[in-house]
Amino acid sequence: MKYILAIDQGTTSSRAILFDQEMKVSAVGQQEFEQHFPRSGWVEHDPHDIWQSTLATCKQAMEKVNASADDIVGIGITNQRETTIIWDKDSGEPIYNAIVWQDRRAAEYCDLLKSQGHEKEISQKTGLLLDPYFSASKIKWILDNVQGARAKAQQGKLLFGTVDCYLIWKLTGGNSHVTDATNASRTMLYNIKDGVWDQDICRLFDIDMSLLPQVLDCAAEFGHTELLGGKIPILGVAGDQQAAAIGQACFDVGMIKSTYGTGCFALLNTGDELIQSKNRLLSTIAYQLDGKVTYALEGSIFIAGAVVQWLRDGLNIIDDAAETDDLAKKADQHHKLYMVPAFTGLGAPYWDADCRGAIYGLTRNSGPAELCRAALESVGYQSRDLLEAMKKDIPHAWHSKLRVDGGMTSSDWTMQFLADMLDTSIDRPMITETTALGAAWLAGMAAGFYPNIEEFSKNWKLDKCFEPQMDAPTRDLFYNGWKDAVKRTLS
Repeated sequence: MKYILAIDQGTTSSRAILFDQEMKVSAVGQQEFEQHFPRSGWVEHDPHDIWQSTLATCKQAMEKVNASADDIVGIGITNQRETTIIWDKDSGEPIYNAIVWQDRRAAEYCDLLKSQGHEKEISQKTGLLLDPYFSASKIKWILDNVQGARAKAQQGKLLFGTVDCYLIWKLTGGNSHVTDATNASRTMLYNIKDGVWDQDICRLFDIDMSLLPQVLDCAAEFGHTELLGGKIPILGVAGDQQAAAIGQACFDVGMIKSTYGTGCFALLNTGDELIQSKNRLLSTIAYQLDGKVTYALEGSIFIAGAVVQWLRDGLNIIDDAAETDDLAKKADQHHKLYMVPAFTGLGAPYWDADCRGAIYGLTRNSGPAELCRAALESVGYQSRDLLEAMKKDIPHAWHSKLRVDGGMTSSDWTMQFLADMLDTSIDRPMITETTALGAAWLAGMAAGFYPNIEEFSKNWKLDKCFEPQMDAPTRDLFYNGWKDAVKRTLS
């Protein structure tokens, strides 16, 4: 049997999934890895952990179905996007830990550039806000703070990459220093109008352009690996949120998906129109195929599923994420608790790097059930923040349904609250591995193993639709309480 191997390198774990020719999951390998928090607001990964866990999970998945390299038609890669790695061109050794997308250490420098009036130009060129979330300020920080790094960069001895780029370089034995357009669009260095690395912005961040990879389509020849028992081509790459939009078959203008993983990310397909948000959303590349760019409007929430991990690992009030549903149902319905999970600041539409999490409404009756419910509800409230902003930017251009994916979508309680809070139908697909599926389809389509866009779209299947059940006064009452909680957190 032939397969596509999809690598899904995420924030808390690496996964490898084998999809058969019917695009069904045949085998999964998964491995969590350590998160490093050196200071408040700092988040790092060891690049060796990223690489070793990726390689191990690929081998795991292949072993489960006794697949050899000859059975793998191609590899697709999807990844945590803005996370930044710089490594030595000759030795291949990273010069510092990977600085994760959640990391806020460069906030002060970004504020300085804002005060100098640079945000408008950067937003117009990259579609992004001037924020430490993106790669540019992370690159600058490494070059400024690792001894000898800047001199090496100027000598052309260092390479930068988002995680996809680093994995490709490792998989190909250093033969390919490439990325795709979606990941490039998240660096804050890539001009998404012109499709080039922007010299002026690179100069502003004091980044030598020799560090930067070549940018390719999402379905292209990225190189090949011989580390899995034979020669296998790498044929598809997309950042995790773009891959999820592809896996959800959001190919028509106005289609919208929201992914609930560590964070939450909503992408609205805007076609060939690059929309400059007036409500602090991001313009980004949804995908690039055959040299043609499709744009999207994106809202980013830093903490979604991570709040459930905090309940488990930080507070120790649950042993498993699956427990939250039952606890939320048991919570006192008359006791309104609001949790603002700003562990690393707030993302869209607030973009406050300095605020931190808070809980409002605590009483003697507040227990594990109430905290669980408040945590799950925070995801619904933040999602409404995003969609309200999208509606303001594009009042009539989006479909009435929201396609969802990610680990949190397995919670029926959370999905029902989401439908209630958004007053929108929530469609959960039959295949919930949509991020990996998007990467797999890109590689499979490039190899002629999978169908074209039209056929792929027809194959999308619904698992369950959650319809709004909450009345408008209750919905508004709940949401107004959330807005008050956010206002207090920001003040």
